[in-house]
Amino acid sequence: MPSNASRPVIGLTAYLEPARFGVWDTESAVLHREYVDATVAACGVPVLLPPIGVPDLAGIVDGLVLTGGADVDPARYGASPHGTTVSRPGRDAFEFALLDAAMAAGVPVLGVCRGMQVLNVALGGTLTQHLPEVTGTADHQPATATFGKCEVRLAEGSRAAAILGAHTTAHCYHHQAIATLGPELRAAGWAEDGTVEAVERPGDQFVLGVQWHPEQQSDDVRLFAALVAAARRHREERA
Repeated sequence: MPSNASRPVIGLTAYLEPARFGVWDTESAVLHREYVDATVAACGVPVLLPPIGVPDLAGIVDGLVLTGGADVDPARYGASPHGTTVSRPGRDAFEFALLDAAMAAGVPVLGVCRGMQVLNVALGGTLTQHLPEVTGTADHQPATATFGKCEVRLAEGSRAAAILGAHTTAHCYHHQAIATLGPELRAAGWAEDGTVEAVERPGDQFVLGVQWHPEQQSDDVRLFAALVAAARRHREERA
């Protein structure tokens, strides 16, 4: 196993939310531990990026994970909010700027759930704000704080398929989804009901989004390992 000094540094976007720990009840920069564990298991060094300011990505991280969380503000794609939409405009501002900086610097990017939606909206796409109204089911978010499972078919020749194969079983928790694909992206995976579950940006830079939560599959860190491998190549090219 490589030493910490030789491992790529992976930035993980974090929440700013009220939290309780020890004797404290205060606003905190937090993130589900599973993202950290998946990054470590993939031989990366995780660094949390709370939504305050926009750091110099080129000098801090070798790869970036846009993590899950609240809905993207519909104003960013010219829509009014649905009654079920819950957004965090401050986090949006941070992550959209962070993504711009990452793509400009050639930093590899993995978008997870909300992160895939950020990627799609940032590149000109739109979202369906409440997926059950389209699919007629709640399969993608069966209950509060309960992950669903869906089978995802991956596009032949896509980066996603090169990592995961033709099919994968995904842990999902989302009530929104892609409506119109951003013109710089291509769809790379679909659920059985037709929901777009993976997107990628063509080209040499690693820019991949998945609508599910791969960090929840502790025995399968292939997506994180692919990001870490791309981050290592990016760091070597900069050296």
